[in-house]
Amino acid sequence: MEQKEKRSFLDKFTGARSVDKPQDMQAMPVYAEETETQMPMRQEPQQQKQESQQEEWAEETVDEEGQLTIDVYQTEDDIVIKSTIAGVKPEDLDVAINNDMVTIKGDRKTEEVVEDENYYYQECYWGSFSRSVVLPVDIVSDKADAALKNGILTIRLPKADTTKTKKIQVRGF
Repeated sequence: MEQKEKRSFLDKFTGARSVDKPQDMQAMPVYAEETETQMPMRQEPQQQKQESQQEEWAEETVDEEGQLTIDVYQTEDDIVIKSTIAGVKPEDLDVAINNDMVTIKGDRKTEEVVEDENYYYQECYWGSFSRSVVLPVDIVSDKADAALKNGILTIRLPKADTTKTKKIQVRGF
């Protein structure tokens, strides 16, 4: 059974895929305390590498979602989440608030079909994506607001006022 090569964290994080053919790995020096030797690294024929890479990409496309890059910061009254979501229509986005977590899901659709062998670079992510964020403070979810302008999604989540103390009457029986 052939072992598939894992994608780097950066590739998974950005959704980028390199279509450049990697250079064959060369012998790597291995140093011991007393001797220095050369250890050959395994090399595959270029055709086999290209086919296995295309199969890996096809498997990953089915199994994985892209992950959004986000900025999360606070103002005096709000928690703000911003993300660049160029090429996505508002109706293709789903923002859900559940307890102390916000989940953003969507789908970036390509308008044309390009065969893999015709790409020089393929760094843009096309397909479904999602991102969940655990909120650092309590919020009032009923007053949350999301807007998409110039390809930037901005979600404003009003902070819950936890400094107010609510007193309740104790009844006796």
